[in-house]
Amino acid sequence: MSEQPLNPTTAPAPVSGTADEATTADPPATGSVTDTHAGDTPVTDTHAPDPVAEAPAGYTPVTDTHAADAPAADATTVHASATGSTAADLPADEAAALRAASFERARRLRQEPRFPGGPAADPAGSHHERRIRSFQPRRSRVTTGQQEALERLWPTWGLDIDGKRVLDLDQLFGGLPVILEIGFGMGEATAQMAADDPGTGILAVDVHTPGQGNLLGLADKAGSTNVRVANGDAVILLREMLAPESLDGLRVYFPDPWPKARHHKRRLIQPEFLDLVAPVLKPGAIVHCATDWEPYAEQMLEVLTAHPRFENTAADGGYAPRPAFRPLTRFEGQGLDKGHVVHDLLFARV
Repeated sequence: MSEQPLNPTTAPAPVSGTADEATTADPPATGSVTDTHAGDTPVTDTHAPDPVAEAPAGYTPVTDTHAADAPAADATTVHASATGSTAADLPADEAAALRAASFERARRLRQEPRFPGGPAADPAGSHHERRIRSFQPRRSRVTTGQQEALERLWPTWGLDIDGKRVLDLDQLFGGLPVILEIGFGMGEATAQMAADDPGTGILAVDVHTPGQGNLLGLADKAGSTNVRVANGDAVILLREMLAPESLDGLRVYFPDPWPKARHHKRRLIQPEFLDLVAPVLKPGAIVHCATDWEPYAEQMLEVLTAHPRFENTAADGGYAPRPAFRPLTRFEGQGLDKGHVVHDLLFARV
């Protein structure tokens, strides 16, 4: 599954800015791949991708990019093309005015929803935060089935992470205990866990529009009413929209491993991230991570073990067996077929 979310460090932001995880040419065992169901006609998401800075070679990011997120064509170039002149021929003040108008149009487009009444294109755009993120945008397509699910179900089961309110989870889930899942890819495993355990609410966070629609559709088909889909940056959710000790657990399955050394700062599981997680978890709540990328598993184990608010549930202080409730996804199966070793880590909040 994909993972969003979301390194809260305060280093300068990358050039691109939103999306979730990435998968390699010889990928880790998940990654979000657009699942086009039989009979569905792909519908191009009407927002073009942001440029991606320092994307790992051979990686395909797993969350969607929106055409509105791409800079609009340079108005100076458009004007020059229409008049037969070059940009250098324009007076400096006119060229500057045209560029300003172009950027303003791009800004407005970024704020338009992808689907009326659906997830916002930039739910927390007012924050204008400059920090390293663990997710990257990618271009994606939305099938007709996913679009229908978004338009029909988002008003009831969806919410935008805008940082403007504290969520009342008791009201949102009817008093059920709530697990936060960061990064769910196309949502198959999340939908299965929700169906298998209807007594637990799942607050599933991602920025991948096709995955959001797919999860809503799968939950609806299964008759599950214990899933809510949150659109946006999980760091803002953790920091600004969750009450202290309101969560019964956290799941982060197969986040982007960011294998290159210069990209390790983008990895989600970092001490600063755990500092945000600990206060919103109830005592005894379980943080469950899974990855098939050995160096990242080692870092996860090291970071979680060193944090004073978490304790390893494995008696030997190492990795845990895969719990029965975590489904074996098709992506994980593909990784296992390639010889990848999947590690689960289960740490209790103390």
